[in-house]
Amino acid sequence: MEDVQQVCFTPSGRQYKGEAGDTLLQVAQDAGVAIRSLCGGYGQCHQCWIEVSEGSHPKFGVDCKPENVSGITSLERQLIIDNPSYKGKRLACQTCIQGDLVIDVPEDSQEHKAYISKKNSKQDYSISSSITLIDCTLEESTLDENPSASENLLAQLEKQGINATIDFNLLRGLQPLIHETKGSLTVAVRDKNQIVAAYPPGNHKVFGGAIDIGSTTLALYVYDLKDGELVFESSSMNPQIRFGEDLMSRVSYVMMNKGGDEKLTTAVRTKITEMLHEACENLEIEWDKLLEVVLVGNPIMHHIFFGISPVELGQAPFTLSIRSWLDVDAKDLDFDLHPKTRLSFLPLIAGHVGADTAAAYLSQMDTMHSETTLLVDIGTNAEIMLAKEGQVYATSSPTGPAFEGAEISSGVRATYGAIERVRIDKDTLKVRFKVIGCDAWSDEPDYEMLKMHAVGICGSGIIEAIVAFAEAGIIDQTGLFVESIAPELFSKKGNTSRFLLVDQGEKSIYVEQVDIRSIQLAKAALSAGVSILMDYLKCNEFDKVLLAGAFGAHLDARYVALLDIIPTSTAEKIISVGNAAGVGASAALLDVNKRKIIIDAVDKVVKIETATEPKFQEYFVDAMKFSVSPIKQQETKKVRRRKRVS
Repeated sequence: MEDVQQVCFTPSGRQYKGEAGDTLLQVAQDAGVAIRSLCGGYGQCHQCWIEVSEGSHPKFGVDCKPENVSGITSLERQLIIDNPSYKGKRLACQTCIQGDLVIDVPEDSQEHKAYISKKNSKQDYSISSSITLIDCTLEESTLDENPSASENLLAQLEKQGINATIDFNLLRGLQPLIHETKGSLTVAVRDKNQIVAAYPPGNHKVFGGAIDIGSTTLALYVYDLKDGELVFESSSMNPQIRFGEDLMSRVSYVMMNKGGDEKLTTAVRTKITEMLHEACENLEIEWDKLLEVVLVGNPIMHHIFFGISPVELGQAPFTLSIRSWLDVDAKDLDFDLHPKTRLSFLPLIAGHVGADTAAAYLSQMDTMHSETTLLVDIGTNAEIMLAKEGQVYATSSPTGPAFEGAEISSGVRATYGAIERVRIDKDTLKVRFKVIGCDAWSDEPDYEMLKMHAVGICGSGIIEAIVAFAEAGIIDQTGLFVESIAPELFSKKGNTSRFLLVDQGEKSIYVEQVDIRSIQLAKAALSAGVSILMDYLKCNEFDKVLLAGAFGAHLDARYVALLDIIPTSTAEKIISVGNAAGVGASAALLDVNKRKIIIDAVDKVVKIETATEPKFQEYFVDAMKFSVSPIKQQETKKVRRRKRVS
């Protein structure tokens, strides 16, 4: 048997040669076939089901035999016993290739386009660009007075009070440009000391981009550097998702796969390049007009972007390779951009508190320095900052991916068709919901007319569902299901109890007991992290709680308060500030003074490591309770069965 095997994927039609022993998920990732894999290929999420299309396939020139794949694993066998609809399918992460194959990726296993919302609301940015456009006319050369082209240019700039240098990359095109324009030029000078581009004379515009590298989403905002006008914005899924849903899965991928770090770096750089090229095409500008790019992201995204191994960030003591503000030319990172486009990354705060949090802090600094303010970015790793009377403390809590829909039995990312809002009638237990992409609630005529169906439940939906469970007494304060309340709505999956949230036949959506526990653990970790900072700053309550990030923007303040995520906080104090990281990156792009402000401010932030805090476990246990439930414990209180109305 040959070591290299032909693998063909349908319905995409993509083909790829893999090595015998590779998993089908690895081959799919290399081929660019988007198969859902929330756990990064470790057999934990059970999302990557595929079908082996046995037989002869003349279209591909492949004879797909049963022995061309490895045998079924005990994990797959148990999952099929628990859910017979999986019969005849295989988990791509558990199946190794042993010969030529044709693989069908069912719709349920395809990574569908996510609903991406990282719009930047209009801001009143201060403008002090790092780029200055200067017109100059060179002295005419003679045999007696014949300086080099670069000397001539620098001399003319010096007459205007600019002592600059010229980069080697510009020399190749300088003389032809001077010849074409008869010595009249407009040059772009960075930081008043370096020529980074030269153009024919005219009324030119130069641009800059602010990029938020989220673990799930990439967001780009392009501005006119002269007046700060937002001229283009776009967002895209972070392509690293195919290597792991959450950050630790991606670190594990790097640790377990030779060259894994290079794959992650190449994936994100390629996508960012595509987004910047799209912006230039949309604006009808050459690449040498896009001169500044400011980026933010968490520490792992930062290290991967720069091609630095993130492995040390996956284990204590979480040591950063570099923490300070970083400027690198595009040519030094092999970006397919203008060589002197500067890529700048905001400073990191700590091993798990990144430049995205620093940028969010920059965007909210006036509020945080005037009131007792909690800033929280809820994600797979919650980043928390607390400011009181001029002191600012920061920490992170390992909330895991449950808040984003991962590790939830019917969980999906915020994709079209995902349940994002849930309401449950306390008397009848009737469930109504909204899905992303449809304005109508499930019990409204428009929903039926559109023949919508839910594909799963995303982070905001699972939070609202669990709060609704608690309010209706479907779970008690310990988080256990109260099955006696309506036995017909509960069933068993293996040894686990589950509640029927949406009845859709074979594609019904359930919430399982383990899902409650996943959210319980996540909210307790976040609450404990907040409590630790409150202790350090002797803080009993907040004037404001700011929820940052795309996920925070979709959370209803009432449900955040009722879930007890933020100790002592009430709904009226909880404010969504949207993509504050993108706003902070934009501010640093448009005003060089903001860069010094955030660099100085980050140096003054006190970092706390929750893992070493003796009271963390105590706070964690206390925060496990769902206080809004009227049922303390089922053993001590008789639960009256509700009459369900269909």
